[in-house]
Order: sequence, then C-alpha cells, then structure tokens
Amino acid sequence: MTPLLRKLLGLNWVLLLTMLALAIFGVVAIYSATYMREDSVATEFWRKQANWVAVGFLAFMVTSLIDYRWVRWGALPMYLAGIVFLVLTKFIGSKVYGARSWLHIGPINFQPAQLAVVAGIMVLSLFLSHNQFRDLHPMLRLLLCGVIVGAPCLLIMLQPDLGETIIWGPVLLALLFVGGIPLRYLLCIVLIVAAFIPIAINLGLKPYQQERITAFINPEIDKQGAAWAINQSLIAIGSGGWSGKGFKAPNTQIEMGFLPATAVHNDYIFSAIGEQWGFVGGMFLISAFGLLLLTCLFVAFFAGDQFGLLLVIGITSLIFTHIFQNIGMTISLLPITGVPLPLISYSGSFVLMIMFGLGIVNSVWIHRREIVER
Repeated sequence: MTPLLRKLLGLNWVLLLTMLALAIFGVVAIYSATYMREDSVATEFWRKQANWVAVGFLAFMVTSLIDYRWVRWGALPMYLAGIVFLVLTKFIGSKVYGARSWLHIGPINFQPAQLAVVAGIMVLSLFLSHNQFRDLHPMLRLLLCGVIVGAPCLLIMLQPDLGETIIWGPVLLALLFVGGIPLRYLLCIVLIVAAFIPIAINLGLKPYQQERITAFINPEIDKQGAAWAINQSLIAIGSGGWSGKGFKAPNTQIEMGFLPATAVHNDYIFSAIGEQWGFVGGMFLISAFGLLLLTCLFVAFFAGDQFGLLLVIGITSLIFTHIFQNIGMTISLLPITGVPLPLISYSGSFVLMIMFGLGIVNSVWIHRREIVER
C-alpha cells in the first residue's frame, strides 16, 4: 500500500462527512434566504458560496495529507502576512457595516482578520509547545503570548471590528490552559478583563457599537432603530415553530424584508434557518456542529504530540466561539457583533479558512501514529 493511499484511507471520515454536510446545507440555506431578491448580486450568493466550498474542500484534502509539522515553518510567514494585510486594510480596505475590514486583491475579496486569527493559533501553538519556552516562568510566557496576540488584535480594533476581536479571547484562554499556564493566572486575566469591560464599552467603542450593546441590554428601548434587527430575528425564529414554514416558504420575515436583506445570508442566517426549518432544523444544525466539535476533541485526545494537541484545541475553540457568538446574537443571548456562522453563513474566504483549519485537524489525526512510533 502506497503512503498516499494509506493516508486517504486513514482520513477521519466523521470529520470529513460532517464538514461537507454542514457546508452543503449552508449553500442551501443561503439560496433559500436570497432567491426571492431581484438584484443579480444577491442571487449569486449561493453560487459564490458553492465555489468557495469547492476551493475549501481542496484545501482541506491537501492540508490533511501533508504532515501537520510543516506548520512549524509556515506559521510565522502566514502570521506576518496576516499583519501586513491588516495594515493594508486600514488604508485601502472596504468598509462594511461601519468597519473597514475587507481587502480586495484582484478578484479576491477577504477579511484579513480571519487569516490573522488562524495564523495566530499556529504561532501560539508553536510557541507554547516548544521545550525552551515551556521552561520559562508563566508570567513571561503570558507576556510573550500577549505580544503575539496584541499586534493583530490592535489592528482589528482599529478597523473597528469588535466581533473578530472578541474571538481571540476564548481561543487564547483555551490555548493557554492546554499549554500549561497555571489556572490561577488565567482566572486573574479573566477578572481583569471583566473589570475593564465597562471602561472599554464607554471609551473604546464607536457610537453604533454602543447602541448595539444598549439594544442587547434593553431590546424595547429602540424597536425601530438599534433594536430592530434583534427583535426581527427573534420574531423570525419564533414564528418558525416546531417544524418551520418550509424551504422557500412565502410570506416570511425573510421574503418581506424584515430581516436585514444585507445580512440575512451571513450574520442572520440562523434566523432564516429557524424560520424556514423551525426548532427541528435548528436542533439538527446544532447537533451537527456538536458532532463536528466532539470529533475535533477526539482527535485532540489522540494527538501524537503537544504541538498537534494545541493546534486542534485552537481550531476547535475558534469554531466553537464563532458558533456560540453567531447563534447567541440571533437569539439575544449576546450583543450583535457581525460574526459569521462557520460553514453556513455566506462568508467567502472564511469558509476556506475553516476548512483549512479542519484540514490541519485531520492531518493531526492521520499522522498521530508516526509521532508515537518515533
């Protein structure tokens, strides 16, 4: 049996099939949420998403078959590229929903913040797993990790993109915990951040971001303004009932335009799914995400070395945080932050980044025995 065939047969098929099922359902959900719109750009969303899924699947397969230890040489260049793209975005990026967060390079349109967080996971995993750095005092390791995370976070905040900045918090905590930082240090970090949240809200956020926080705390305060979107999201999900109104159902919040037409296919895709597929559809979707995350944790448990373990934990926490934040904001558990739902929302390059990350997870699974045998 050739090494390539051995690797193909050794793929984590649960991970692969769950990822593909979610991605295909995402294309269907985007089509159902935009088919009724008359503008040609909107009707192309599902086709563009399908193209990104195809490219992402290719990236997943290639990354899966390459030994994940190549990340040791690719992490830093990818991290530096993310920083450069974030700087360029500040000056020549496109503004979307008040944040200059998108960058156009020829026909490609992407968010450098998403590249930066995946590259940051790779660099942090490399740093925390290195024997020389593991012997350093925890405070010094925390300081160095803070420098690694601080640069992209600052640039993302300057856009300003609150959602992608928040994503770094749980991802960093998960990596630090698995990387061996004592729990007492992590608790101190959480308490310090919690204490600074009111200051950050009042002094560090733009007026429209403060309005989102206010609308989250009291959705009744401005039903026609800042709280419009969240109230319509709740109405849409609630009106779906047990089994939903059906695929491409007429007279929905989506068709009548009550859900923001510019965001129903990305930020509010779960609202559209809740209305059309109901409680049953929402639970199936969340269950599929749960299976994907549990499979990733299963891979982490059998990782051949600390580096592979950290990579898988970082990518798993990244996906979980996006899921929790996106669904949480559509059901009013969290403020509106504009974070896409992995593999489901129309998000272009983000689908590619998630599938690339899952390819690394699969590579850790495929090559776990090679590490142990050595």
